[in-house]
Amino acid sequence: NLVNICGASTNRRWRSARSLTFTISIIMLLFLWDFALTGVFSPGPWGRCMGSECGPGGSQSRAVWCAHVEGWTTLHTNCLQSTRPANQQSCFRVCDWHRDLYDWRLGTWNQCVPISLRTGRTGICLQGEEGIQTREVNCVLKADSSAADHAICEYFEPKPRQEQACLIPCPQDCVVTEFTPWTTCSKTCGLGLQNRVRSVVAPPLFGGLPCPNLTEFQTCAPRACEGREMVFSLKVGGWSECKLPSLTSPQTSSAAPSRTARQARRRKGKERKGNRDPEMRELIKSKRNRNRLNRLEDDLWNMEIGYQSRQVVCVHRNGSTVSLRLCPHWSLPETYLSCLMPKDCVVSEWSSWGSCSKTCSDPSVPQGSRSRSRQLIRLPTGGGSECPQLEESQACEPEGDGVPPCAAYAWRSTEWSECRVDALLSQQDRRRGNQTGLCGGGVQSREVYCVQANAELLTSQPIDVRLCKGTTPSTTQLCHIPCPVECEVSPWGAWGPCTFENCDERVVKKGFKFRRRTITNYPTGGEGNCPHLVEAIPCDDPSCFSWQLVKLEECIPEEDMDCGEGTQTPQVRCVNSEGTEVEKEMCVDEVYPSSVRCVVPCPKDCALSLWTEWSTCSQTCSSKTAEGKQMRTRAILAYNAGEGGSSCPNTSALQEVRNCNEHPCIVYHWQTGPWGQCVEDTTTSTLNTSSSTDKSTCTMGVQTRKVICVKVNVGQVPPKKCPEAPRPESVRPCLLPCKRDCIVTPFSEWTECPISCGNKQFRYRVIIQMPANGGQECPDVLYEEKDCATPSVCPGYRWKTHKWRKCQLVPWSIRRDSKGAQENCGAGVQTRAISCRQLDGTVADVVQCLKFASSMPVMSQPCQLPCRDDCQLTNWSKFSPCTSDCVGVRTRRRALVGKSKKKDKCKNSQMYPLSETQYCPCDKYNAQPVGNWSDCILPEGRVENAAGMKVQGDVKECGQGYRYQAMVCYDQDNRLVETSRCNSHGYIEEACIVPCPSDCKLSEWSNWSRCSKSCGSGVKVRSKWLREKPYNGGRPCPKLDHLNQVYEVVPCVSDCSQYIWIAEPWSVWKVSNVDLKENCGEGVQTRRVRCMLNTVDGPSDAVEDYLCDPEEMPQGTRESRLPCPEDCVLSDWICFIGLLKPCSGRGDRERTAFALRLPKEGEDCPVSMQTEPCFLNRNCFHYSYNITDWSTCQLSASAVCGIGLKTRMLDCVRSDGKSVDLKYCEELRLEKKWQMNASCMVECPVNCQLSDWSAWSDCSQTCGLEGKMWRRRTVVEASQGDGRPCPSQMEQWKPCPVRPCYRWQYGPWSECRVEEVVCGVGLRFRNLSCFVSDGSGDGKSSIVEEELCAGLDSALVLICSGDCYLMEWSDWSPCQSVCVKGQRLDFTPVQVRSRAVIAQEPENIAQCPDQEWQTRPCSNGECYEYQWMGNPQLIWCQRSDGINVTGKCLCFRTERIIAFMCLCCPLQEGVCICEDGYTEVLTAEGMLEQCTPIPVLEIPTAGDKKADVKTSRAINPTLPTTVQPGRAGRTWYLQPFGPDGKLKTWVYGVAAGVFVLLVFIVSMIYLAW
Repeated sequence: NLVNICGASTNRRWRSARSLTFTISIIMLLFLWDFALTGVFSPGPWGRCMGSECGPGGSQSRAVWCAHVEGWTTLHTNCLQSTRPANQQSCFRVCDWHRDLYDWRLGTWNQCVPISLRTGRTGICLQGEEGIQTREVNCVLKADSSAADHAICEYFEPKPRQEQACLIPCPQDCVVTEFTPWTTCSKTCGLGLQNRVRSVVAPPLFGGLPCPNLTEFQTCAPRACEGREMVFSLKVGGWSECKLPSLTSPQTSSAAPSRTARQARRRKGKERKGNRDPEMRELIKSKRNRNRLNRLEDDLWNMEIGYQSRQVVCVHRNGSTVSLRLCPHWSLPETYLSCLMPKDCVVSEWSSWGSCSKTCSDPSVPQGSRSRSRQLIRLPTGGGSECPQLEESQACEPEGDGVPPCAAYAWRSTEWSECRVDALLSQQDRRRGNQTGLCGGGVQSREVYCVQANAELLTSQPIDVRLCKGTTPSTTQLCHIPCPVECEVSPWGAWGPCTFENCDERVVKKGFKFRRRTITNYPTGGEGNCPHLVEAIPCDDPSCFSWQLVKLEECIPEEDMDCGEGTQTPQVRCVNSEGTEVEKEMCVDEVYPSSVRCVVPCPKDCALSLWTEWSTCSQTCSSKTAEGKQMRTRAILAYNAGEGGSSCPNTSALQEVRNCNEHPCIVYHWQTGPWGQCVEDTTTSTLNTSSSTDKSTCTMGVQTRKVICVKVNVGQVPPKKCPEAPRPESVRPCLLPCKRDCIVTPFSEWTECPISCGNKQFRYRVIIQMPANGGQECPDVLYEEKDCATPSVCPGYRWKTHKWRKCQLVPWSIRRDSKGAQENCGAGVQTRAISCRQLDGTVADVVQCLKFASSMPVMSQPCQLPCRDDCQLTNWSKFSPCTSDCVGVRTRRRALVGKSKKKDKCKNSQMYPLSETQYCPCDKYNAQPVGNWSDCILPEGRVENAAGMKVQGDVKECGQGYRYQAMVCYDQDNRLVETSRCNSHGYIEEACIVPCPSDCKLSEWSNWSRCSKSCGSGVKVRSKWLREKPYNGGRPCPKLDHLNQVYEVVPCVSDCSQYIWIAEPWSVWKVSNVDLKENCGEGVQTRRVRCMLNTVDGPSDAVEDYLCDPEEMPQGTRESRLPCPEDCVLSDWICFIGLLKPCSGRGDRERTAFALRLPKEGEDCPVSMQTEPCFLNRNCFHYSYNITDWSTCQLSASAVCGIGLKTRMLDCVRSDGKSVDLKYCEELRLEKKWQMNASCMVECPVNCQLSDWSAWSDCSQTCGLEGKMWRRRTVVEASQGDGRPCPSQMEQWKPCPVRPCYRWQYGPWSECRVEEVVCGVGLRFRNLSCFVSDGSGDGKSSIVEEELCAGLDSALVLICSGDCYLMEWSDWSPCQSVCVKGQRLDFTPVQVRSRAVIAQEPENIAQCPDQEWQTRPCSNGECYEYQWMGNPQLIWCQRSDGINVTGKCLCFRTERIIAFMCLCCPLQEGVCICEDGYTEVLTAEGMLEQCTPIPVLEIPTAGDKKADVKTSRAINPTLPTTVQPGRAGRTWYLQPFGPDGKLKTWVYGVAAGVFVLLVFIVSMIYLAW
């Protein structure tokens, strides 16, 4: 039972364990299933849209796969099928023609949005904030702008970007200057105000804080007011407008009778006095005219004196107006003031429009202009409105039906000048002296002028070139002068036989031997420029035909013998004197050559070789000292037998010599001179004159030359010595050149006279055609000049001022209740007359002075009539004379007048000085130079070179010039004055040198080297080397090698038969094994072989062996057997024959010999024919032509550039590569398809051509030391080839004459002064002084007389309100840009100015207007920085230009504060915190004391040998942990989280494994339990 119980319990436990295990398994399977479904479907990009038709209806597909979260691809079953995206969709199939239908539409960029708004992070803006701008980009149909699929537009063009980075500057607060000092108190007693102001120097930008108050007020109380002064005060109002007194007032009419009434009474008085004498009447008349000029009664002026009034009231402290009696402690100010009535300028109506300056119709011609004017009726006075413009013009076109068409203008040009080569020569070429005969490329010029297009050539006047439109035709062009071709002749031929001069006329028995040469290169101008081609030698027994020996037949023994003596029959032909074969009948009269005796050696006879050919004659002619000889030789081939045979001859018999060229050395030839000029043929002149009277007709003429007979080495001899047949002609016909007259245009119109005086006008004409061939010469005068019609006085206008009139007061009827009304005194206005005069003093229209004169003088001024109590003084006397300049003093005096002498206040010398003393003027001036020297300026004037062109480097483009330095003149007080005071024209002049260009200089060409090959084509070389490099813009050198040389290589060809081997006869046999009985055996023969120059007459001179082909050199030694007596003796082998050309590599060739001596009976001769096979490149060859490369372009020796000739050579080349004589190729009749010569072009070295210097510009400154004037020139034609380059200096400057800079210097505006009262409308004053300076920014200014600044505007008085008013505008601030880190941003720079408010009473502050500030754009703005300055007691903010400002700050740093970042609070104190990586150290009061670095621990890695603690810069706390820079230590490679922040799959696996392990452990424990 116990066992059953235990077993049952055990079973229950197992069942429980199984159920638990099953449950765990189910859970694990579900978990693993969820784990398996962790894949996500990932789609690929859509493929290309496919379809049969364009447009909608296409389809496109894409790949879709299941991607594991770890990134790999897995089975689709591992992904939820419900989330699977579609892999196919409909689409729009795009075709190429859709490009014209669809396009991207780009929206405008939106406002720049800070990145902080997107990221959510905000910080302090220090320099600028990064932002992003967005825009809309849509694909649209162009027709209706409807939206379309972006894929359509992307098919043709990528989608434009929709975002771009931008920069938002930090908000910039308003920046103002420091406050000015406090003003004085506005009250002398009681409670007043003090003001101080500041101005705006930088406006608020980008949301910065607005400008603070520009004015600060504080109350002040100098002293306590007493009595009514505390309660009541006078208040003065502003002056009313100027008005005329009422004419209805009886007092006015009685007090001021009209001028007409006064003149009438005056006339009556004069009539009563009777007539006066004429002189008195004339005096009265002149005075009356003078008075009339002094009065301004003309309607043009019409000045009237009026008056102004103002109100003065007594004001209670509470602001109410009370009776003036309550303010007795003040004297009332003036309430009336004389004034000039303001009258506006009055002009008439516009006149009708004038005629149009354009008088023809043509839309292409610019419009004309017409003008109209209006008359001046009245000038403005008393501040009335200024006059409008009196003249105006407008564009116009002529109107009407009869308007003629406009004349068209066209460019015309003269004929081109002669082509000149000397203009292209370098300096080196020009120094060679003789420049005649130059040819090749050159340059020619012409003149271009403007004429009326439809005018005839001969009647067209030159007109203003500005009327011709379009590009000006070129005035220079390259040209070519054909180079003369030199005559080249062949070598002399051999002397011919003695023949008659004319075989048809054999009257004279004298004959000649002729030799000839031919022309190989025909020269320019014909054969007459060649040397003589025929030479003759007189001879006897001439004949026209002769027998010529061709060869001798075989020697035939006599009497049918086999050997012995015999004869050789000559084979001849009949030839004429020129060597041409003719019929044999022509030689009937000549002796026929006879047979020649010969010997056929018998077997026992001595065997001799055949005679060699006769050698070349040793002399070409014979004289007493030299005779011509020819020689031939033969050799012993075998000796004779001892007995019975003929013995061998001695050595002398082996050689024969004969005379040759026995004619004397007397050579004659015809010599010709040059052809003369073509002249009229007098023999036909009568016919010409009778047939034609037209002088322009070109007729035939004749040319003659001298022909003489010359004896060589002697000179001229009588003509009969020379043969008549080859005599050249001495007369030939020619064409007389036509006469060509000079053609010039008519004179142009006279140029207009300038307005200024002393000028001239000119006219000119142009040569169209130069005379030639005796035509009419050109006129000497082509340019005429005359003085302009000068008036008696040059037109000029000036203002003339007349005497001031009487001071006019406000009428008594108006001011009778004011102070001073009882007497005629006080402030008034006086006027004067102004007239316009010419320079000669005659009266002119005022309009002329308004146009041409200076500013109009003032016509009115305030004046003061002294009252009874005023001090009256005389005018100042003149200053007493000075004994000498700069020594002593001078004085002037005045005196009290009338009762003023007794008044004590008038005796106050400080108030009313009666004398003035000043130092005597000192007219000592000091002149000294200032500024830099100008460029070196050559003298003015156009200078042309020989070709009529202005080119760089020609005369007057270099050489001596002058440079200038400005002179400044100072007076004894070191004040700048006009340079005329120093008797100077304003310059120091100094000679200078403009260096002339020096061209590259090379040596002359060396001689041509010998041709590199003695047979066939080779090259020959010549060279130049550098002698001097170019400088100062001279012509550059050609390309040089490392040895500073330039080479010219041309092909050459050498005649392969030019040098030949000549072998002398073989020597006598030297038998080495002598058989004395037989005299035969093995032996050696030698001969001399030399290389000789081959000529027409045969080999002449021996030359070096290397010139001959070594492969062709004959043997100089041969070993053979000397035949014994009765042996057969053969001749030398005759050359191989039978080779085919071209060589085929097949067949044989053979050579033969013949028996000279037959052997004895019974023996045969050896083989007399040998055969050998043909082998290519061994004994037979192919032949072909070889063409060389083109040579460089070869010019004539007299040419610089232009058309040249390039050549190449043709030679014959054997198949083994060896060059051979051309005859080998010619025998094969190979095709010659190449052109051996071709024309070529060498670029001409054209120097840079420049325009004339322009006129000097206006001075860059109106006054001062730094003014400059400029002039410029342009490149008319750039350099070509190796011409001189254009200079770098295309503009020149020189200083302007120094003029003093005068300016008004203003003092500060005073406070608002209301005369002697307390408040109301008053005036502000400022002092004005005239200063002179040198115009430089740092120059000192000196005060001078105010008259020197008289032409400058000035303002001394401003009307102000005593309550509260706006100040005048401050000066414009310096131009400043929007900058970040010193770099300008793309914002317009600005300037700013402001005006503050000023108050006088504390009660009026609330009534003040608003302060104002203005900005305007500017250019070249500066970048300013701001920095805290100061010490522990005082701190201020300073801009980088040194201005102390408010509203900007950067942290200041001390030694204790080492890493601050400033948080600028505009208009407040700066707040500083520490930068990243530092921590704050505070004082006991909680203030920042310093910043210290934050220590950071590093965990040493396994590879780190240093395990100590290090300090590192603090990391940016805003960066994510995974991307923190500078992170050192261990790195975990098993990261549990993925980039998306989710747990990775392996984490789930590990967790499941751990869970299973725990379940297993629990199960085991449970089972074990």
